[in-house]
Amino acid sequence: MKLIVNARVLPVSAAPIENGAVLVDGTKIAGVGEHLGAPEGTEIIDARGLTLTPGLVDAHTHITTSEEMELYGMSDINEMTNPVTPGLSILDSIYVRDKNVAESREKGGVTCVQTLPGSANVIGGTGAIIKLKQASVVEEMLVKSPSCMKAALGENPIRVYKDNGHRTPTTRMGNAYIMRKTLQDARNYLEKKKCRKDGEAFETSLDMEALSLVLDRKIKLSVHSHRADDICTAVRIAEEFGLDFTIEHCTEGQFIAPWLAAHHVKAAVGPTFGVPVKPELRHQGWETLLALRDAGVHICILTDHPVIPLYGQIVSASLAARAGLTEAEALRCVTLSSAEHLGIEDRVGSIDAGKDADLVLWNGNPLDTRCHPVMTMIDGKVEYRAL
Repeated sequence: MKLIVNARVLPVSAAPIENGAVLVDGTKIAGVGEHLGAPEGTEIIDARGLTLTPGLVDAHTHITTSEEMELYGMSDINEMTNPVTPGLSILDSIYVRDKNVAESREKGGVTCVQTLPGSANVIGGTGAIIKLKQASVVEEMLVKSPSCMKAALGENPIRVYKDNGHRTPTTRMGNAYIMRKTLQDARNYLEKKKCRKDGEAFETSLDMEALSLVLDRKIKLSVHSHRADDICTAVRIAEEFGLDFTIEHCTEGQFIAPWLAAHHVKAAVGPTFGVPVKPELRHQGWETLLALRDAGVHICILTDHPVIPLYGQIVSASLAARAGLTEAEALRCVTLSSAEHLGIEDRVGSIDAGKDADLVLWNGNPLDTRCHPVMTMIDGKVEYRAL
């Protein structure tokens, strides 16, 4: 057991505790309060003068799949040979020795992320949720796989396939057609599978089986979409097929914020801390988060690592607070709201009894960019310590 005492505790799900304590039993949080007892032999961690938060959660990254060898033309996030590749799994691209794993938990206090295929394809494959712990194999990091089906609208698939023999898609109409047709093909496949006679041979399709998880609402369709029209297309198609879905990036969401709220959209916003490198990012800015917040849209902040280094997620939260979010809202956007976006809020994102013991001690206010982690704990194990 471990007992962290004398900390300023920011549970995220409740009011701050100015002189708080958190009890860790194995991999779980066993108690949160002002005065907690602990059995004899419990390790006491004195956090006087420090701030304790839940580990940060990023709902949209490419960490462990696009490491420094990308400099040599090697990247494992996009299979740019077909605009429809739902059978791909990012799990098969994860490299557990990516140096960014340690860097993210040590410099940025990030403990849990979703890592995803890229956005070259309209349907790109399934993602995975992992803990950023030291591991010898990916199974030791895994929280959930598959975690979602990655999809993309807008410029990326058009650019890839317009330059690749002028095959569909070359327009936004083409993107929408491919997404809609692929989902209909999967629906037809499932109907045929259900209606086959006993003993009748049936050819299993890895692509269609993966999409069946989306149609059965077992995983979400997570749609990369920056421009307002692409966001609307994503919502339209998801609703046509009755899907559980999320919007990834949502760069022009400020233009349609009330509409997004009316359609109960969950939006992972960003990366905002960066240079607009393509036309559909021309309206990129912190006002997107503010407009979505004001309209009542569920929001979280993403880095899209390596677009923004994952350890910079807390910097993005700080800049969002400078732009107008409250500090509590900004911290929630990189913890509990990210966990809710992923559907794992029962495990991570706040300091509550029964949740995973993913905790970070900071040497001050985490939203002060001069401050940094001095201890990062994942599943009750101290993965980094500078106390």
